[in-house]
Amino acid sequence: MKDQGTYQPYSYYQLMETSLRELLVEKGIVTDDAVNAEVTAMRGRQPERGSKAVARAWVDDAFRQRLLKNGTAACEELGLEIPALKLVVVENTPQVHNAIVCTLCSCYPRVLLGIPPDWYKSRNYRSRMVREPRAVLAEFGLKIADAVQIRVHDSTADMRYMVLPMRPKGTEDWDEARLAAIVSRDSMIGVAIPKVG
Repeated sequence: MKDQGTYQPYSYYQLMETSLRELLVEKGIVTDDAVNAEVTAMRGRQPERGSKAVARAWVDDAFRQRLLKNGTAACEELGLEIPALKLVVVENTPQVHNAIVCTLCSCYPRVLLGIPPDWYKSRNYRSRMVREPRAVLAEFGLKIADAVQIRVHDSTADMRYMVLPMRPKGTEDWDEARLAAIVSRDSMIGVAIPKVG
């Protein structure tokens, strides 16, 4: 791999990925085109997919209950495929604020939120969010009252979390599309809240 004219060897994981991909192509299990198409599709995913599920939950209480019971199945009802993993959706309430982290690496619901932000993958966020979540959230500009319990959820290789933020006041007559537009990636991670205006 070349970087600014200097040679840098593949990392262990880059070497493993390249070796596995080449073996699968050689065995005829996948094609290079199929792998490239999937990578392109993954890079093209945006938080709007998750925003769609949140907006539906805000306007349809039966869907909200299904989303909280089985996030994977509920998202698939909306045509949002969640392949090979369990999606757990946790709901913010006036008494509880949820936040998501992956302490071991950067497991993240990419299929719904797109590529994770650099700060989510940083060691600083991953270690501090579990130790001092209130301080970390304050650094994001989100001050949580002392009376509100903060729950931090740690994603794993086969399970991802997504936060269902509270619906802002003053949006009672909004349609799903307008609601989805105020749901940010950060609010579905739990480091922000949806804002009106």
